[in-house]
Amino acid sequence: MIALVTGGAGFIGSAVVDRLLAEGHDVHVVDNLSSGSHANLEPARAEHGDRLTVHEADICDATVADLVADVAPEVICHLAAQIDVRVSVADPVRDATINIIGSLNVAEGARRGGTRKIVFASSGGTIYGEPDASVLPVDEHHPQHPVSPYGVAKKSVSDYLFAYRELHGIDFTSLALANVYGPRQDPHGEAGVVAIFAGLLLDGKQCRIFGTGEQTRDFVFVHDVADAFVRAIDPGRASGLVVNIGTGVETSVNELYAAMAEAAGVDLKPVYEPARAGELARSALATGLAEAELGWQPTTDLATGALATLEWFRSRRA
Repeated sequence: MIALVTGGAGFIGSAVVDRLLAEGHDVHVVDNLSSGSHANLEPARAEHGDRLTVHEADICDATVADLVADVAPEVICHLAAQIDVRVSVADPVRDATINIIGSLNVAEGARRGGTRKIVFASSGGTIYGEPDASVLPVDEHHPQHPVSPYGVAKKSVSDYLFAYRELHGIDFTSLALANVYGPRQDPHGEAGVVAIFAGLLLDGKQCRIFGTGEQTRDFVFVHDVADAFVRAIDPGRASGLVVNIGTGVETSVNELYAAMAEAAGVDLKPVYEPARAGELARSALATGLAEAELGWQPTTDLATGALATLEWFRSRRA
């Protein structure tokens, strides 16, 4: 099968590329390399170079639709995006240009190229807005009332994909991802706390925690996320659905720091700074639908994932 991965040179995208190649598929990557890198694809190129094609292109360029149509992939894993909520608040037009218009360019290419399914990387941390703590872990029945332009864009793309399904017969699944972490993560942007902690701990430097550190997130390992994407490309699986991909477990930033410091063998206390405005107090995603529709469950606990992430950062320094 021919698969196309937008954002395939990025942190999550390259993990999806690795899995698709390992499953025997031919993979085309579309990435403008603004945050992704050829280095993330080096292992895939070394092992499966004859089945990997990389196109340096920007999804915001209308000609990307021609590229996608020419490749004519059977399935598209769409991960290329502007990923920072704070950037979306500061510049909502830029966010919408990349995350909505860029996604429509990809969808148009899919329509013209005969693509049968698009698997989209949505955001479980933003599309539900600020759910009350009493409903955590939040499931897919919760109303989608995003309160950031980033979340609005992610919800909008799923709505567009629903329309493309009804109008053009292109199936889709939107995977609403929790806080993804693991090897190759860029220590920038608000979702990069694990990578930030890893770099500082390995340097023997103190980490900063904003607020009390008791705010919670649902941290899911990147290889588990890649597994969800590969499962979702199958015809009929989670057809036309938004599906949460997380662990269902709330982990406080203090707990995360303690686990990572222990894995790094570092005995340093973090520095606490004032809380950042607008930060969610608690977050976790229920994953029952993923198990029912995709046969998917997370398999990597935080201690194991944190150690793997630290080892990757350590190997990069070596």
